[in-house]
Amino acid sequence: MKKRILAALLLLTATGVFAKKVKFAVDMDTFAISPNGIHVTGDFQAIAGYPGGDWTSNETVCVQEGSSTIYSVIVELPAFAKYEYKFVNGDQFYEVEFVPVESRVGYDFDDNRWLWVDSIANDTTFVGAIKFAGNAPAGFNLVRFMVDLNNQTVISNRPHVAGNFQNWNPASTSLYSFGDSVFEIINYVPNGTYQYKFVNGNAWGMDESIPSACNVNGNRSIIVAKDTVLSAFCFGSCSVCNPTAIQNFAATKDISIYPNPANDFIIVNLNKNSSIISIQLTDLAGRLVISFAPESRLLINRNDIASGIYFIVLQDDKGKRTTQKVILQ
Repeated sequence: MKKRILAALLLLTATGVFAKKVKFAVDMDTFAISPNGIHVTGDFQAIAGYPGGDWTSNETVCVQEGSSTIYSVIVELPAFAKYEYKFVNGDQFYEVEFVPVESRVGYDFDDNRWLWVDSIANDTTFVGAIKFAGNAPAGFNLVRFMVDLNNQTVISNRPHVAGNFQNWNPASTSLYSFGDSVFEIINYVPNGTYQYKFVNGNAWGMDESIPSACNVNGNRSIIVAKDTVLSAFCFGSCSVCNPTAIQNFAATKDISIYPNPANDFIIVNLNKNSSIISIQLTDLAGRLVISFAPESRLLINRNDIASGIYFIVLQDDKGKRTTQKVILQ
């Protein structure tokens, strides 16, 4: 009975003032369809009213659209929230798709897809029928727009991106942050040249002023011919943010990382009897850059990798992971 009451309360929440219709759609393309159907699973299922709760692989059925290869479902969810999900070719969790790195949450090795639901978007939030185990709908490329607002005070109506891919509307494409000062969003566009700029708010006058080094007609510019994850440059800059303070950092009792930020190198010291068994350096999209053996002292040389923001990911002998952001200037 308690579970039924909870499910009813969650459903009422999802269908309240801030509810949005959200369409999940997948293009199965050339994949053979499981006789058990196509499903979507994620952390949205409980609040959408599915009794099995989140990450249940056999409850949220995607229905074939006509005779096409597209399968979809529409659910109602609270707006102003990030949701994670995967598609399932069947009804068992081992049948979930392999999500490409460009589409993943990426942080802390999270390999789910993600969607930011903004209530000022269309009546039904729909990004398109993404190819199963792919990055984008057919005929489109993924572009992951990213900006670092470390040098800004983020205002309450959220940062946005505006560009010729969305009719230069400064209020329609808001950004989400997984933490720290980096904000981002995934969009899907055909091959082409695009201009855009970031807005610290939702109106012109709050947009960034872009330096001449990366200025094209007053905007940023990108040529898209493949799936692309952009660098998280600083708001109003052509490079990564300069941090406000330089500090040493002790990620855990087992490790120290310094200097951070760094100009030439970063030293990773493992303390005696450390329980760390794996050390990896990943980029902002969660892609592996370097993997290290857990030696007592490691040197990450600026000459070996490009300047930018990275994450040092540590794993101990119990499987616990710790992530520390580092900056190479």
